[in-house]
Amino acid sequence: MNYLAHLYLSGNDPHVRIGNFIGDYVKGNSYDKYSPGIRKGILLHRRIDEFTDKHPVVKQSAAKLYDHYGRYSGIITDMFYDHLLAAGWDNYSKTELSAFVTEVHKLLIFNYFKLPARVKGFLPFLIKNRGLENYRHISGLRRALTIMSNRSSLPSKTDTAIKILEEHYDEFRTEFNTFFPEVIGMSQKFLNEN
Repeated sequence: MNYLAHLYLSGNDPHVRIGNFIGDYVKGNSYDKYSPGIRKGILLHRRIDEFTDKHPVVKQSAAKLYDHYGRYSGIITDMFYDHLLAAGWDNYSKTELSAFVTEVHKLLIFNYFKLPARVKGFLPFLIKNRGLENYRHISGLRRALTIMSNRSSLPSKTDTAIKILEEHYDEFRTEFNTFFPEVIGMSQKFLNEN
């Protein structure tokens, strides 16, 4: 799962949302320096990633990308799934996607000084370009993939990824819609128990 899905899966607690959003940037036990709500979000993020990486439906999606992306197939699948969540947002939320994204932006700006340095670095760009909202469009996904390949070790094969998505769009959507209710249930259980 990528940013949009992690935020959605956080429920309504703003501190859990912050923690889940920054989860990739908080390593090891360094989550101990955060407040209990943010810690809970970080731990939820890790649980979501673990659940996602082991799920057979997600592996099925990633297999379509493996020949071109190898070990990065899961990352591309995460981004595809964020696109599919954004594109089908009304199936999962009563709140308009644009309103949800605006609410998240306000939360992150208000808590800016609590965020890890790397998050502070990309957050203004993400907000300015409405990246979370623009995932709903193939052009927004393309832009996110290009940015990620320019700033990380992700292979720069954006056109290939988009082609695979378009060729197998119905399959990816079916797999996402099979998987997502399960990760919602797992996340709700985690939040209720912790």
